[in-house]
Amino acid sequence: MHAARRAALSLLAAVTAAVPMTSARSAAHSGPASSGAARLDHPAKKEIAMRLVSSAENSSLDWQAQYAYIEDIGDGRGYTGGIIGFCSGTGDMLDVVELYTARRPGNVLAPYLPALRRVDGTASHEGLDPGFPDDWRRAAHDPEFRRAQDDERDRVYFDPAVRQAVADGLGVLGQFAYYDALVMHGGGDDPLGFPAIRAQAVQRARTPARGGDETAYLTAFLDARTWAMRQERAHEDTSRVDTAQRVFLREGNLNLDPPLRWQVYGDHYRIG
Repeated sequence: MHAARRAALSLLAAVTAAVPMTSARSAAHSGPASSGAARLDHPAKKEIAMRLVSSAENSSLDWQAQYAYIEDIGDGRGYTGGIIGFCSGTGDMLDVVELYTARRPGNVLAPYLPALRRVDGTASHEGLDPGFPDDWRRAAHDPEFRRAQDDERDRVYFDPAVRQAVADGLGVLGQFAYYDALVMHGGGDDPLGFPAIRAQAVQRARTPARGGDETAYLTAFLDARTWAMRQERAHEDTSRVDTAQRVFLREGNLNLDPPLRWQVYGDHYRIG
């Protein structure tokens, strides 16, 4: 995640929504991926995706318990909170609070909006301490705040990742690999961002949409992803890829069908 992520990801979402299906950057609600008709945005598959990300972000499969999560993990991005790790220093936490306030004026987090705008792009807590973490946790009891988190997750990360993956001819596992990478690395022109990771993969292997083998392409994508992770100290543990996504790939489970077994940070998880 990066300081310029908010604007860059909004642009990414707009571009993937606007380009025709013949393009590699196209929107994708008009056909199945190469591995079958199932898609990551099917409710059962989306639930799996949320649990997989939660195992890496929160060491728990209970992703719905993470709406109230908030702490500074010391990665230079200020406070990290919520279901996918929205950050005060990267703009997406501000987006969540702005959306929540538009829907629920006068909510407990609304007074922090000026401070969130000031600290965007920094690791600072100025204007947020000492009350912001407790008020974030208090807001998490409000269904409207949880819905704001869901909607921003989908708008900025989930939907653009699925659109791009389906345009590249990828099945459910590939769609998840794109989503997980976009959550962690963000978009834009950063050399460690999702578009750069995808560009490296495309140089090494053709996407299925361009006649390539899906397993070979996903191997190239995960290789590029782990390289990018190792460039940042906060992300240098690559187990969310190497002992999770690569496990599913080696098993040939391109549809992310349960039962699923994986490890993250040495912890074992199972679905189904």
